[in-house]
Amino acid sequence: MRVERTNSPEETWELAAGLADELGPGTIIALHGDLGAGKTCFIQGYAAALDIDEPITSPTYTLIGEYKGRLPLHHIDLYRLSGPEEVLGLGLEEYFRADGITAIEWAERAEGLLPSNLLHIRIEADSHTGTRTFHIFRENEA
Repeated sequence: MRVERTNSPEETWELAAGLADELGPGTIIALHGDLGAGKTCFIQGYAAALDIDEPITSPTYTLIGEYKGRLPLHHIDLYRLSGPEEVLGLGLEEYFRADGITAIEWAERAEGLLPSNLLHIRIEADSHTGTRTFHIFRENEA
């Protein structure tokens, strides 16, 4: 498990950009963390590193945002869904076979439906200092 800390949105973007350089097509990122932890901020930095010019916002109401850059980015937000039974009808399997990067916020709501080769990023925010702690690991490293 890799642990990283950031103290600003800019540092979070830098962390995400570093990961974007390490990860290739077909990567599926499962993002975990409380509301406001920095999941969307992380994806914004990742998207910038992929040369995506469009603004990245939380797709909470549309559930899935698709962006074109040097690799396609599929940004999925499962916040509004209560669990795996609601996720079934979204057709997520299509994104698991995609050539781009798939990033899933609130991934725990699709428990049991996600492939085992996920890169998990668990974000903890310290409300007093503003520090974000990122726990980055694969399924078998948990």
